[in-house]
Amino acid sequence: MKKENKVLACVDQSRFADYVADYATWAARRMTAPLEFLHIIDRHLETANSKDHSGTIGIDAQEHLLTALSDEDESRSKAAREQGRLFLNRLRERAVAAGVQSPDVRQRYGHLEETLAEQEDDVCLFVLGRRGESAEHTQRDLGRHVERVVRTLHKPILAITEGFTEPRRVMIAFDGGIVTRRGVKMVAASPLFKDLPVHLLMSGKESQGSPKQLEWARKTLESAGFDTPTYLIPGDAESIIAKTVKDQEIDILIMGAYSHSALRSLLFGSKTSDLLRSAKIPTLLLR
Repeated sequence: MKKENKVLACVDQSRFADYVADYATWAARRMTAPLEFLHIIDRHLETANSKDHSGTIGIDAQEHLLTALSDEDESRSKAAREQGRLFLNRLRERAVAAGVQSPDVRQRYGHLEETLAEQEDDVCLFVLGRRGESAEHTQRDLGRHVERVVRTLHKPILAITEGFTEPRRVMIAFDGGIVTRRGVKMVAASPLFKDLPVHLLMSGKESQGSPKQLEWARKTLESAGFDTPTYLIPGDAESIIAKTVKDQEIDILIMGAYSHSALRSLLFGSKTSDLLRSAKIPTLLLR
């Protein structure tokens, strides 16, 4: 049966999977939405082989080698599927224990961005870790996959950090643009943050229209029943957002993401990535 408007948790076999599962479970409960765990197996990685066959010689050596490699590939593939099945079943049990009825689990071979894009029409919220299996043993605080995934998808993405705390306070980094205005409307209409205070922060370069734009956002949220503390603080957005998150004990940050081209980000750096690093809390990214 086709499940529309589901919460899709993209998980890999790292310790970060439990945190992704916990936030996805929380979101699915809040929105009364179906929950699915998706584990993507990169076929290229599974077929990589460290054995050296360069010395294989003799009659029919090539045929025997191809047969041996095929058998090894099938064996590794079967082992990966079974390991993934056990991994997904553990996450499903974790979600059921937290109050989600009948979460789905699925494994797919493929590439991360392409596979998630194929699922997008049926998804209302993606949940993934800022770091994954490939970054587990490095010092990177932001996985390489995050920007690529966010640029590929158009639905909201909750990028989570290590650990789980049930959200109590939310903040929108509001800039008056189309994306964050749409985000304000989304928050006002969604049950995801119902009964939670939603702080509004406008920072960065001050403009004449900023107070009016911020007032529109405040009224939109208050009309939907939200308690909405509001801040207009001109200055460096990255440092102001990070300080306000800490001072107000914010649990989830909502912001627009990667509005500039990938080439510009490569040449001049990415403000979104800088904000993700400085905020250090789960972030709902909007495109």
